Amino acid sequence: MKKICSLIIFCMCVMLAQISFARNIDFNYRAHVQNYGWMPAVSDGETAGTVGENLRMEALVINMTDGGRNMIRYCAHIENYGWLGWQNSGEIAGSTNQGLRMEAVRIKLESRYAEKFDVYYRAHVQNGGWLGWAKNGEPAGTAGASLRMEAIQIKILPHGMSYNRGGTAFYEKRNRSQHYI
Repeated sequence: MKKICSLIIFCMCVMLAQISFARNIDFNYRAHVQNYGWMPAVSDGETAGTVGENLRMEALVINMTDGGRNMIRYCAHIENYGWLGWQNSGEIAGSTNQGLRMEAVRIKLESRYAEKFDVYYRAHVQNGGWLGWAKNGEPAGTAGASLRMEAIQIKILPHGMSYNRGGTAFYEKRNRSQHYI
């Protein structure tokens, strides 16, 4: 009985944290996709980009602010360039109008939100489908394999909450060898 009560209290705390988070934060993300351009903004684990259309994701914009203050940073790994610099909320990570594929991404929360929440994200990649979930700045997608990212999903959950990451989130090919992170 004590375990059941503890579980109920934990679930209620998680729900309250998510409700509080949703009231204060403007959080959404959108992908720039080959042949489409900027797709509509989505949020809370929804898919940005395309699945099953064999189109490259070229750029990503994440909006997450609290009273105008930046609460998130992210960077993209791009064909021919590798890892680009970190971007703030509302800025473009990747490239547009250059025909270059986005191959991987890193996302991390800033300020007090990094202490209270974890950001989880996963990439849908060419020939691999959905990879596992990366967390808090870890890479998601591929590098060195010439594979395009086609879509992304992003979730923000209370810090320390148990979450099934579903396997490997990042694949890197180095000089004919394979390396999973």
